[in-house]
Amino acid sequence: MPGLAVVLVGNRRDSATYVRMKTRACEEVGITSVQHDLPAETSQAALMKLVAQLNADDSVHGILVQLPLPGHINEHEVLESVSVTKDVDGLHPTNMAFLAMRGRDPLFAPCTPSGCIELLKRYNIPIRGKRAAVLGRSNIVGIPAGLLLMANDATVTMCHRYTPDMKAVLQEADIVVVAIGKAEHVPGDWIKPGATVIDVGINSVDDATAKRGYRLVGDVHYESASKVAGAITPVPGGVGPMTIAMLLRNTVDSAVRAFGLKE
Repeated sequence: MPGLAVVLVGNRRDSATYVRMKTRACEEVGITSVQHDLPAETSQAALMKLVAQLNADDSVHGILVQLPLPGHINEHEVLESVSVTKDVDGLHPTNMAFLAMRGRDPLFAPCTPSGCIELLKRYNIPIRGKRAAVLGRSNIVGIPAGLLLMANDATVTMCHRYTPDMKAVLQEADIVVVAIGKAEHVPGDWIKPGATVIDVGINSVDDATAKRGYRLVGDVHYESASKVAGAITPVPGGVGPMTIAMLLRNTVDSAVRAFGLKE
């Protein structure tokens, strides 16, 4: 059976929630999932030792170190220590480098950007020859999303806090991917009529009418943008499930290679 090892350091509520969702998804599809819970004060050396053990374990085909890590741990060193053949999160420098090179395919691409591309393809939304704008330049979402869109022959503009007249850039884009972590930052009048909007953000805002006292919203103002866009992902329930689906796919792909199967 394909095997996924998940490493959780500390007790962040959001990280624990994500890990539970991933574990449940593994159970549903028949992937063996093993969770390693470490205290927040775990040293870098101890974490790296665990990763080395998982690298050497033939029953583990994917290793996921849940981010973010506590501040005293060097995140880059930990991600680089994961075997590139088990890097189902697609964040190893080698996989990222291959993603950026024409004619080279990474063993794994990051899960959230891959989920964005999968959504576009499943809904038969053209990418080739289209203008795309990506808001946010993180290593986890923004940069790989831009690279994947370019690999699918879109013309991509990467936007960030120093981009002049961002509204004008978005109003020309056929595809908009937003991942900046700012609640409802992008209003509907920034969106080109008929454009496809993929909202990666998930933020909590106070709401006295909600049972929990807050509600979850994306980085796009859904109410106004949905009146303009041709297609738009909801928050929650849009990109999140796709991220988990791509993690499962990467784990199965890794197991297929390990088992010496053709497909």
